[in-house]
Amino acid sequence: MKRRCVITGMGAVTPCGNTVDEFWKNIKNGVSGIDYITKFDTEGHKVKIGGEVKNFNPEEFVSKKEVKRNDLYSIYAVAAAQEAYDMSGLKEGDVDSYRFGVMIGSGIGGLMTINEQIDKLINKGASKVSPLFVPMSISNMAAGNVSIRFNAKGISENIVSACATGTSSIGEAYVKIRDGYQDVMFAGGAEASISPIGVAGFANLTALTQNPDPKKACRPFDKNRDGFVMGDGAGIVIIEELEHAVKRGATIYAEIVGFGSTSDAHHITAPNPDGSGAAKAMEIAIEEAKITPADIDYINAHGTSTPANDSAETTAIKLAFGEKAKNIAISSTKSMTGHLLGATGAVEAIATINAMRDNFAPPTVNYETPDEECDLDYVPNVGRNINIKYALSNSFGFGGHNAVLCFKKWEGK
Repeated sequence: MKRRCVITGMGAVTPCGNTVDEFWKNIKNGVSGIDYITKFDTEGHKVKIGGEVKNFNPEEFVSKKEVKRNDLYSIYAVAAAQEAYDMSGLKEGDVDSYRFGVMIGSGIGGLMTINEQIDKLINKGASKVSPLFVPMSISNMAAGNVSIRFNAKGISENIVSACATGTSSIGEAYVKIRDGYQDVMFAGGAEASISPIGVAGFANLTALTQNPDPKKACRPFDKNRDGFVMGDGAGIVIIEELEHAVKRGATIYAEIVGFGSTSDAHHITAPNPDGSGAAKAMEIAIEEAKITPADIDYINAHGTSTPANDSAETTAIKLAFGEKAKNIAISSTKSMTGHLLGATGAVEAIATINAMRDNFAPPTVNYETPDEECDLDYVPNVGRNINIKYALSNSFGFGGHNAVLCFKKWEGK
């Protein structure tokens, strides 16, 4: 028997707010968190805007010593995990520590640390490179730090599937609990890649928009979209086996009922334009949920605002849903957060869970000019009250990684 898995906690650190409530309030109201980059001097850079986390004090979550020993992406993860843990109502003794796991990924890891330490190597010599360079920069340390903080001694892993990382992490944690390996898991992603090398690298790849207006630059599915906006932050959920959650009287926010994962096997950066891999991932998630495409009421799209991604995702949705595709509310919350790379899928899963809870499809902002290749209902500019029982959250990454979660509104056992 496959075990049922539910969400009992959520935590978010995002450009649109540093708690789940603040994040969701801004997303519902179409408030963008994208602005001019302040983390470094953008003189000489083609791109000067990003989705930075604002008003975040690391010392509210870790000690001064730990601030110096960790890259910001790890601290974002700890902060989001703390909110999720507090929301879940878990306390010491509620779960066997060896049945309490962590599946938190990062697409890139400590990129700011890498940038800073290479500068030291070049300008000051090898002896000046921090002895903590390696543990600060490697991408498993978000998972490691959360495991240490909460005495989670079970499975502790870091999945890296580029921009699908957060969704892959939640999906794989769900599988571990569903199949009996764990009872409770932290799952999600964290990223802090807004740095000189990160922005320059993505800009020179022509992946980032060069639109200078931060409030209009990210425009998923719009005909005039020209690239994504890089964002920072973390999204963490607590997934729990249903009976374990019920036994301790936990509040349940949603049920995970399906997970689909495929590869395009097509190109290192470009999605397959025929949408077949992404469509298959959606189909697998729906099939595992034991429902039909007709049951899906809402899709939180990957929707990066790049020309290739948005048209390929639209094609994939049509392939997976047929005529039903025209009647599904679809939104890209990246239009407000920017693209949080390895954290984006987890943050969007949280948006999806809240959309189901409130029966509200959030908007895709900055949608002005329809594109004949993107001709579905993207909930343009203003959110909408709709009944949402089943929803998908899509994530697709460089390398052809496709990951899709299917959630069901919690209506009791």
